[in-house]
Amino acid sequence: MSTLMLAMSLLFACAMIGAALVAIRGKSLPIAILAAGLVSLLASILFLILAAPDVAMTEAAIGSGLTVFLFFFVLGRVRGGEHD
Repeated sequence: MSTLMLAMSLLFACAMIGAALVAIRGKSLPIAILAAGLVSLLASILFLILAAPDVAMTEAAIGSGLTVFLFFFVLGRVRGGEHD
């Protein structure tokens, strides 16, 4: 692994830790959801750096996209007080 790839991996790993701390300690639930999505997006970029594009695509689609959408959908339903 070259020095540049190692430096980029460490940078993204530190950014993931920072976003995870925001997700854990966030006072606002929407901010915590977005921070968790950012952790997943940074993980998919890290998978690309590690030469695993299939895992990166899956992580980006499911982890960043679908999960964040689902959390916001459920949050809207819970806050809206709708009953089926």
